[in-house]
Amino acid sequence: MDARIEQVVSKGKCTLDDTEYEVESNTYIVGDDDEVIVIDPAHDAEGVLKAVGDREVMAVICTDGLDSHLNSVLEVAAAGEDDEENWAPIALHRNDRILWRDYFAQLAKEEDDPEDAKALRSLEPDIWLEDGGVFEIGGVQLEIQHTPGHTPGSVIVYCEQLSVLFSGDTLHRGRPGSVGGVFSDLRRQLNSIGSLLTPLPKDIRVLPGQGGETTVGDEDARWESWGALARETDD
Repeated sequence: MDARIEQVVSKGKCTLDDTEYEVESNTYIVGDDDEVIVIDPAHDAEGVLKAVGDREVMAVICTDGLDSHLNSVLEVAAAGEDDEENWAPIALHRNDRILWRDYFAQLAKEEDDPEDAKALRSLEPDIWLEDGGVFEIGGVQLEIQHTPGHTPGSVIVYCEQLSVLFSGDTLHRGRPGSVGGVFSDLRRQLNSIGSLLTPLPKDIRVLPGQGGETTVGDEDARWESWGALARETDD
């Protein structure tokens, strides 16, 4: 097993329910000296590609379809390649397809060239993520688990060999993941988090889409207390 994890932190904007928020996002690069998979390229494609270096990007995984995880996805997938046939496949859960289409439809409106605008409107992910799907890189497996709530198609990425859970914005350190403190469907999100954490070893590292890392054990101990937060959002 030669795989290692690298992190790139970047600042930018994320839109939720037509409101724009300033966020600081984590991008994770998993792989060895030759090949990598990029999880959640956010805001700063140049910074991500600098960290990738001359390694080949084998796939780009988006843990949700919000614009903070899409605004650099094409540049990172291309990784300097002009020929689209050589671009890395982009992976997203099908339940976030409407978020994907809304984002690229908006880009198309801002495009002057009609052919480029048409291409943006017709763009689709190369891989539709599914619960239990597996990617392999650097001698390890990255397993996908569907965790709806933050968005309908939110997923996490679990690597048993590296003892790490990439939780995206489903789960942050100390609380359910959110954008600017706003939750889309908190009760469903909490159900997803509970189902996720319960069977896992408590010492598994959790690397979230925003903020610092935590562990499964620390967040599992907090999970029940978040029910009060859900009741507050209902009010």
